Amino acid sequence: MSNILIEHQCPQCGAPAVLKETDRLFACEFCRVKSYLLQNDFFRYILPNSAPKNKDLLFFPYWRFKGMLFSCVENGIKHKVVDISHQAVKSSYFPVSVGLRSQALKLNFVTPESRGYFLEPAQSFKNVMNIFKHRFSASLPNPVFYQSHIGETLSLIYSPFYAEDKIYDAILNKPVTPVLPDDFDATLLQGGRPDGRINFIPTLCPDCGWDLEGRRDALVLNCKNCNSVWRPSAKGFKKLNFAILPAKEENIIYLPFWRIKADVTGIMLNSYADLVRIANIPKVVQKKWEGVKFRFWAMAFKVRPQVFLRLARNITLVQPQEKLVRKLPDARLYPVTLPIEEAIESLTVNLAGFIKPQKKLFPILRDITIIPKSYLLVYIPFVEQYHELIHSEFHLAINKNQLELASNL
Repeated sequence: MSNILIEHQCPQCGAPAVLKETDRLFACEFCRVKSYLLQNDFFRYILPNSAPKNKDLLFFPYWRFKGMLFSCVENGIKHKVVDISHQAVKSSYFPVSVGLRSQALKLNFVTPESRGYFLEPAQSFKNVMNIFKHRFSASLPNPVFYQSHIGETLSLIYSPFYAEDKIYDAILNKPVTPVLPDDFDATLLQGGRPDGRINFIPTLCPDCGWDLEGRRDALVLNCKNCNSVWRPSAKGFKKLNFAILPAKEENIIYLPFWRIKADVTGIMLNSYADLVRIANIPKVVQKKWEGVKFRFWAMAFKVRPQVFLRLARNITLVQPQEKLVRKLPDARLYPVTLPIEEAIESLTVNLAGFIKPQKKLFPILRDITIIPKSYLLVYIPFVEQYHELIHSEFHLAINKNQLELASNL
């Protein structure tokens, strides 16, 4: 799976730039100004066209979903990485999807100045997602007890066409339909001027005015001047509660995790003692564990699905109890690339990864409700070795190549 590329201009000086789909922090190579790209709902992209200048362009919308799909079945948890598109308007005149074009061609952001007639989506993404799930479930053994899509990137891609006696693909200038009926009029379909405006905001700390720091794909930015952490919101940056586990070793990189307090109904999971019982951990339950509150843990960074499952399960079973410190460390911080909303979406799959016996409990997964109450961003120190990042006390390890591979998720 590859990142789509988007051609854009610096919001400060107008210099040309190419962004990856996952980019949020933009640093202009010409004027050196840093800006942060805000996403209010989803991004809208437009495929390039090579149509003759005199053609009236019609832009047909496609929902595109990229992420991880997890399915709980009788013999375990199946997973796959998905990158797929589908019509946002039901029509037999236009291709069902954009195929590989979103990955092969450089896109542009849709803006109110984009020329052409843009059809409005008539199918909600929820409906299209049900089509995707049905398609993927066909290859799974029945029954499918639970499904969840995690780490998703949702976007709307407009593909260019024009109508003559047939519908023509405006990228290749080749027809995609037989001869059209005499009464065909694409402008009778609901649409018009495009909707969408790209918002960039300065990357200055709202508290002290210092430059915020982060990698280009970071969903959270740090201010080491006033020891604060910020996440984007519709109205700018919002302060985020965070903490770190102090490091005892050297050559450290801190990986971000979400610690989530949640109410669980349908099974008993309120304390560490409950966790030992339901996960069948080979320990004798101690009375004091009844008072140790259970917390879900999830990665705040993207990794491949099999690694995601393993790390989420293992750190949740560990239930770190070490004293936390609210101070940004001098060591390297790996960027937050998985938002809290997606981490919450993963909680049932995380639960499915450690409950025992699965054959007995999987059938009731849909009856289990997990309601998040609070969360904390926690940076955990890992020792960097040649091939791996390791936390020996928690028995956690991740291959460095897995982090590289995750850059395209």
